[in-house]
Amino acid sequence: MTPCPLGLTSQCYCANRVNSFSAPERAKTAVLLLAHGTPDNPDQIPEYLRYVTGGRPLPPHVVEEIRHRYSLIGFSPLSCWTLLQADQLSQLLGLPVFVGMRNWKPFIADAVKVIAAQGFERVIAICLAPQNSRTSVGLYRSAVVGEGNLPFELDFVDEWHDQPTLAKAFAEKLRGAWEKASAENGAKLPIIFTAHSVPERTITAGDPYERQSKETAELVAKEAGLAPDDWTFAFQSQGMSGGSWIGPTVEDTIRNLKAKGHRGVFLHPVGFLCDHVEVLYDIDIFFKQFAEKEGMRLWRAESLNGSKTLTAALAELVISRVKALESLAKSEERTANSE
Repeated sequence: MTPCPLGLTSQCYCANRVNSFSAPERAKTAVLLLAHGTPDNPDQIPEYLRYVTGGRPLPPHVVEEIRHRYSLIGFSPLSCWTLLQADQLSQLLGLPVFVGMRNWKPFIADAVKVIAAQGFERVIAICLAPQNSRTSVGLYRSAVVGEGNLPFELDFVDEWHDQPTLAKAFAEKLRGAWEKASAENGAKLPIIFTAHSVPERTITAGDPYERQSKETAELVAKEAGLAPDDWTFAFQSQGMSGGSWIGPTVEDTIRNLKAKGHRGVFLHPVGFLCDHVEVLYDIDIFFKQFAEKEGMRLWRAESLNGSKTLTAALAELVISRVKALESLAKSEERTANSE
């Protein structure tokens, strides 16, 4: 057995592709979790970026910079955590849960082929990016649908940014860690909720992502019992491509808080469900170094990763969809019988 890079002692979902769930022989419904995907090591960065850009070449210095970031964190555990989340969800639901990645293995198209080969009648697909954007969720849907003619009924969850149990999961990671960090700081730390930035043209075209990201932060703040002046919001990880990306940036927000007399900040990314390069490099390395140069300290909340509350949130999404499908089927049956 290959050692688990996450340090899990019982079983490993990534290194050994272990899945502890056995699907019932007559299961008609399957769940498909969709994520961005990440390379296994820095040497795979060029190939990975070709998937990200749809084959469009990037300047060599951009490729090298991204390779450098991955080398600093060792590897991105996104696939590992996603496979663990899938396994926990399958155990809780008693349903088979598959994983498909848009830009790396296991690819979404391959997951769809496996699901089709096993004869499932319906698939509930959930994008592990709760806030809806055509730059993320829209592309995941397209990857699932492919050229069309799916051999199963697809129920695609477009958004779940306001799911109460999701807010509870984030709040659980926030409260204790924030209070501990504030004690170390000697004063209450301002909280910066973050989500990944997107190009401004996306929002101008009517995309709901910016509004939904801020709504998630508001729900988490309410669940954690924060006062309005305890927190603010910023977008992180602006792209290296041309054009403007939405803000405010984390860097500008840190400077503004410093100008108000704060000596430290506490970051809580609510647009991500697990550790990956945007957390382990952008926050833990780049933003921390940036804060230090500004004479400030930076702390962050632990990512959801294997949170059982996150698993419960995903389960509630699936159960609500199953009930809705069953209700629709009964309604259609009554209509057919009355004709």
